[in-house]
Amino acid sequence: MGGARLGKWVEGMSADNIKGLLLALSSSLFIGASFIVKKKGLKKAGASGVRAGVGGYSYLLEPLWWAGMITMIVGEIANFAAYAFAPAILVTPLGALSIIISAVLAHVMLREKLHIFGILGCILCVVGSTTIVLHAPPERQIESVAEVWDLATEPAFLLFAAIVLAAAFVLIFRFVPQYGQTHIMVYIGVCSLVGSLSVMSVKALGIALKLTFSGINQLVYVQTWVFLLVVVSCIVTQMNYLNKALDTFNTAVVSPIYYTMFTSLTILASVIMFKVPHQIYPCDFLNTLTRMVIALKLFLLGLLLMAFRSGRQGPQNHFARHDNCPKFATAVGS
Repeated sequence: MGGARLGKWVEGMSADNIKGLLLALSSSLFIGASFIVKKKGLKKAGASGVRAGVGGYSYLLEPLWWAGMITMIVGEIANFAAYAFAPAILVTPLGALSIIISAVLAHVMLREKLHIFGILGCILCVVGSTTIVLHAPPERQIESVAEVWDLATEPAFLLFAAIVLAAAFVLIFRFVPQYGQTHIMVYIGVCSLVGSLSVMSVKALGIALKLTFSGINQLVYVQTWVFLLVVVSCIVTQMNYLNKALDTFNTAVVSPIYYTMFTSLTILASVIMFKVPHQIYPCDFLNTLTRMVIALKLFLLGLLLMAFRSGRQGPQNHFARHDNCPKFATAVGS
């Protein structure tokens, strides 16, 4: 009975939607597995050199870590392609499966235990982030690199970029040395903040490549190379602190927090850059904003549950202590 219903559902889908569905599923599998492969590579490299969590880079010589990186790149390419064939309402929820896959694989392959607060936090993060993406307002269509450059140099987005960079620098230079090893939000905060800027530059590079391959060379414009420099700088920073997070904390906790924070900040950057509120009716915008606020509350609740009860990797595999949280909050406020 269930098989017949599934068959009818598949028959009702277009060929493009089926391609998008398969690409989204394979993307989740690759991305979810990549966290595990990279973590095993980090552990192997740390056993014979300086761990990434304390500033080492011996993992760059570890083939297993590179296998994880390649797996993640393949997954991201598949995810990008999925959006070309299927609507976001189909692709986005499947993207959240990578969180579940990494959590299950971490339990089976890495013997990492996820307590009840972590499980509940994962569920809330998946529900919240998926709802945020599905109710995100539509993006404006961009046709040239020059158009992206004009939007990126608008005062509103420049202010956003300045705030993001300032927050990232504060985390890196003030909080990473003192709280990086005990509070998961520090490393992942850097990754997510910097990542929100990289996505906008990746969009510009995608347009540049598309136009160049169609015969309109975009490589002669200095803006294209500026966007490339931003992408490379952001990706190097993201990978550095993501490796530190994976080397220090449970993979099953790192992946949902990173996914949700990165997704939410990217949507915020997109809304500011493309001036979305000016493109839709006020009533529709308020309805969308209300749904996103509710989803954000679920997401933040999930983050709090995992951040305050996240298990730190180490000989004792102990939990981050609650008495560290007030100190961290005091430092943020000072």
